[in-house]
Amino acid sequence: MTVEIRPLATDDDRRTFRSGDEALDLFFHRYAGQNQFRFHIGVTYWAVAVQDILAFATVSPASLDAEALPSGEAMPPYPLPVLRLARLAVDARAAGQGLGKLMVRHCIELAERLRDEVGCVGLVVDAKPQAVDFYRRLGFVAITLVEGIAEQRPIPSPMFLSLGSVPPRRG
Repeated sequence: MTVEIRPLATDDDRRTFRSGDEALDLFFHRYAGQNQFRFHIGVTYWAVAVQDILAFATVSPASLDAEALPSGEAMPPYPLPVLRLARLAVDARAAGQGLGKLMVRHCIELAERLRDEVGCVGLVVDAKPQAVDFYRRLGFVAITLVEGIAEQRPIPSPMFLSLGSVPPRRG
């Protein structure tokens, strides 16, 4: 199966995508387009084979205080540019095929391009509790952020992947 990853276009039909996570599906169906084309606060990339939407990832630029980085990362003491992986989901029909990992790899490549073109030190994700092990296996490490007032929802676990720790892609 050949999988193409491309940015969402205004006329893309997202209605058939079902990850099994109601909040992620609602975001993809209703808000991904608005956020990308109206508000310009993130870009959603999606993996497609033939006409089937297999997975999506939404990214946006962000910053991170140097104090939040894992120990050993020597950085200047001011906010550092990062790429935030805001949303990631795989269609339930394509689960277990490595598409989540493929989408994270795509985000890493975006962050590497940003590093070289405008500055970027890594990739940050607000991992849902059930996804922490997935991201940890990919090399992300937990970080501590101090943010606004806690809401009535599960608290995500911010995790960071330094672009310097990613081995070069072979082939």
